[in-house]
This record gives sequence, C-alpha cells and structure tokens, in this order.
Amino acid sequence: MGRLSVGLRSNRGAESGEVTPMGSIGRYMFRATIGAFLITLVSLTVVIWFTQAMREFDLITSQRQTLLVFVGITGLIIPLLVQMIAPIALVMSAAHVLNKLSSDSEIIVMNAAGISPWRLLAPFIVAAVAVAILVAAIAAYISPLCLRKLRDWSAQVRADILTNIVQPGRFTTVGGNLTFHIADRRQNGLLVGIFVDDRRDPKEHSTYLAEQGEIVKNDNGSFLVFQGGSIQRLDAGQRDPRIIMFDRYAFDLSQFTGGAQNVVYTVREKYIWDLIWPKPGDPLFAAQPDQYRSELHDRLAAPLYPLAFVILAYAFLGPPQTTRQSRTLALLGMIGSVAALRLAGFVSVIVGVKVPGALALQYVGLFGAIGAGLWQTARGQAVEPAAAVSKLATAIGERIARATS
Repeated sequence: MGRLSVGLRSNRGAESGEVTPMGSIGRYMFRATIGAFLITLVSLTVVIWFTQAMREFDLITSQRQTLLVFVGITGLIIPLLVQMIAPIALVMSAAHVLNKLSSDSEIIVMNAAGISPWRLLAPFIVAAVAVAILVAAIAAYISPLCLRKLRDWSAQVRADILTNIVQPGRFTTVGGNLTFHIADRRQNGLLVGIFVDDRRDPKEHSTYLAEQGEIVKNDNGSFLVFQGGSIQRLDAGQRDPRIIMFDRYAFDLSQFTGGAQNVVYTVREKYIWDLIWPKPGDPLFAAQPDQYRSELHDRLAAPLYPLAFVILAYAFLGPPQTTRQSRTLALLGMIGSVAALRLAGFVSVIVGVKVPGALALQYVGLFGAIGAGLWQTARGQAVEPAAAVSKLATAIGERIARATS
C-alpha cells in the first residue's frame, strides 16, 4: 500500500504540471506480473520436462549415454513446452497479481482515486505483448529448429548400436525387443560367444547362438557375421522350436548403424515459412497438405493466446469487488473461460485437418474473448455470476462453514 499511496499522491500532483508517475505504478504492476510469470513458467516447464525426459531414460540405461547427452537431447523439447505453457503461466501470474492487489484493497483505492481501468490494464497488455513475441519466435523458428536437432541427435545416438554391441559381458536391448550379448572381444575384432534374441516379429521368436563372429561393412550395409552356430525359431502358437545349424550367417545391422540417413522432418518440425511456402516437390506436403494448413493456423494463432488470456483475467478480476465470495466466483469464471478458449483452439486444429472451416473456430473464440473482455473492462464492473450460481455458491459455503465449525 505504501508504494501505491505514494504513486497516487504524486499522480494528483501531475495536475499542477508535474510528470505523472502513473508509469511508476504501471512498472510496478508489470514487474510483479513478469516476475510471477517467470517463476511459474520455469516451475511448470521443469515439471513437465521431467515427466517427458523420463521416457528417454533408456539413453542412459540401455544405450549407456552420459548424463550430459541425456540432458542435451531431452532439453531440446523445452522450447515446444515453453510455447504451450507460456500463455497459461502468464494468465496465472496476472491472476496472482490482480488477486494480491484486490486482497490489499489497492484496486479499490485506485478506483476511488479515479484511475481509468485502461491505465490499470496497460501493464498487463505490455506483459502479454512481450510473451506473445516470445511465443511467436518459438513457434516460427526456435521450436522447429530444436525439434530438428532432437531428431538428428536421437537418430545418431540410437544408431550407434555397433559400439554397444561390441561391449563384452553386457546385455544390450534395442527397441525393447532385440537383445545382444557378447562374451568377449579379441584384439583383432573377433567377437566370441555371441547371443542374439530377436522378438521383433510377433509371429516368430528367433534366438541366435554362435561361437564367434565379426562385424562386416560393405556397399550393401553392415552385418554381424556369425561363424559356427545355430538359430532357434519358435513360431507363434507352436510348442517346439525349429533349430537351424549354420557355418556362417549374416545378421543385418544396417538399420542400427550411424551412417548417412535421409531424415524426413515432420510437419511440426517445419519452419513457419516452409508451411506458408512449401518447397516444390516436397513429398510430405504432397502427402499431408491438410496437416500443413492446420499446423500453420495453429502457429499463427499461438501469439494471440497470451493477449486473450490476460484480457479475460482482467475482465474477471480487475474491477473492484468487495466480497470474498464474488472473488472466488470470478476466479472460477476466469479459469473456465480460459480453459474453454484453449480447448476450442485444440479442437479447431484437430478437426481442421479434415474440415478446413473448423480452423476459423479458434479465431472466432480468440477475437470474441478479446472483444468481450475489452467491453467488460470499458464498463468498469465485475463480471456478475448468474443468480442461481451465486445461491449455489452461498449454500455450499454455508455448509462447509457449518461442517468445519
């Protein structure tokens, strides 16, 4: 209240020719919003990143990569997470700041001092524009770039299976259904005591045993050539396996080698200009033009969500309110409106793949929310819940109070 009171007293002094310090109050609200936004964004991103990163933990276990490689690879999904989380983090921070201003009666004081709602909304709009620029940059370039590097790096790491195969005394599982084990490796590269368990074909389970072998690379690919061994093949539904003896047998390793690969990037890994102006002869665009269109509109709409969310937050929580109950209902109304708007966007993008007209739904929702929020702000009044909702909330509150008394 101290900083606010000083700002209001100085604002009254502006009428006598002094420079208005409303900018200082705006900067105070802007700093509080951005500070809360950064804390919320980092916290949510770390939590969600951790849950996603655990899916790639086999890079350390079965692939035996270092922790640095693990963090580097999984960290490349962070820009995509930030793109999705930033609007939610911003609306949470705006709601926190507005709720704090209300609980300290600062909104009521500013309203009584005759400060326009637009001047109070301005710092939140500036914060929303800053976040919108961040989201636009990530959606257009940063996220596709990181996703491309993620695909390339993951393919490189997982393709380096030959290094894992030739580690003696260790079982190496690839893809959860192909297991290698080698007893020893001689200095001349000869592998001794080879065991391979292949469950990739659900109709057939194959087990390869060989006294020795070596890795051979030629123009046809890379092969693990067994010498002196057997293959046990058990067909699905059969009790007894078929045993095949061999002197030499070549097991194809080409799909696991780290040679040159023709990487085809998905629609989400395309830069925004690739979506707007697809390259001539792009096979992915020829096969999935609807996906291109849907992804493009998803990225174009992404920067609008921070602005729409902030305006909705101010429309519900910005006007002065006197009762705790109405504040709770306003907060619930804001959460419901934001959730409905974001859900409409998801539905629009998904359905828009098959029904192009559905892509307009998210724009209607976004601009409708912005317009309704600005109209409500111009009224300078809180969003009033329906009478039935107020009665229901009052009844629930009274029952909870009796139960806890």
